[in-house]
Amino acid sequence: MKKNLNPKHALLGTAIIVFIGALVLSILAAVTIGAVKVSLADVYRIVLYNVTHIELGDKAFLSSGTIYEIVWNLRMPRVMMGAIIGILLAMCGVVMQATVQNPLADPYILGISSGASLGATFSIMIGAASVFTGVLATMSTAFWAFFGALGAMSLVMILSHMGGGRVTSAKLVLAGCVVGSLCSAFTNMMIYIGKDAENMKSVTYWLLGSMVSARWPKLLLPGACMGIGVLFFLTQMRNLNTLLVGEEAAITLGVDLTRWRRIYMVVTSLLSAVAVCTCGIVGFVGLMIPHIVRGFAGSDHRFLLPLASLSGGIFLIWADVLARIVLKNTEIPLGVITSAIGAPIFVYMMVKKSYGFGGGER
Repeated sequence: MKKNLNPKHALLGTAIIVFIGALVLSILAAVTIGAVKVSLADVYRIVLYNVTHIELGDKAFLSSGTIYEIVWNLRMPRVMMGAIIGILLAMCGVVMQATVQNPLADPYILGISSGASLGATFSIMIGAASVFTGVLATMSTAFWAFFGALGAMSLVMILSHMGGGRVTSAKLVLAGCVVGSLCSAFTNMMIYIGKDAENMKSVTYWLLGSMVSARWPKLLLPGACMGIGVLFFLTQMRNLNTLLVGEEAAITLGVDLTRWRRIYMVVTSLLSAVAVCTCGIVGFVGLMIPHIVRGFAGSDHRFLLPLASLSGGIFLIWADVLARIVLKNTEIPLGVITSAIGAPIFVYMMVKKSYGFGGGER
């Protein structure tokens, strides 16, 4: 006898398909917006030709010319970068919130983004890239960003355990604020004592967040990390759900939460570092998106993780579009846009929402 499908699960499964379609449509639609107007049909034909070599129109138009350059070499890599980074940050937010059992956890609040930014600043301003040679030299900033993110997360966990007693949400948030402020202080000190104007410009890019330098080759590292991260966490749904029910239930189920927490922290630190070293600090995505999605999808990670990740990609695509078009002949830093949107939404949720982190009300 067949088991009846839970109507809620069927609805959420349909929502995942709808969100995938919305992400694809957002990618195509966002490419049409800019100083030079491009039709959605032209974008579709150029993308289709370059991906599948199916010709729908003049081949010269599909592979060369001004419109081709704008669509394929300028806007498409930028929009794809927004989707990738949005997915990374939202996914990290969901996993961190489950790992530390704290709905306020995200790479920005817990100081990981500041730590990654400190590592990237150290690499740029002090010349730390010189420790690498050859191909590895091109990945030096990512290495130092990861090192900074992992160091920041380790320091947050150490501080939150100080004074004895159970690690609480308040301890984690306060420790994150302390570590974030400390990392920002050292970052600002390096900028202050720096003499190279070009290096200072590069550091400013990291600190404010931007997709302006997105090109196809720069998508390889974050794209690969996103793919690996998605595949890994999709296999961890049971453990992530177990993290929400506490230590005693986990022991009964035979899950070593301490081991998995450490693994998840290392993985999310790596993914956060990749996001920061690619486009700088983009705050509130990992905090705001999981909260919003949890409000209608619940806390079951089988649905929360994919829906939040897709929502993060969609959100950052359109946040970057706003950054490009709000002011004429100039661009607002992406981190400013996400913070301007995220802060009031977070305040609203904090005041109005009463749903519990584990699914029940508190």
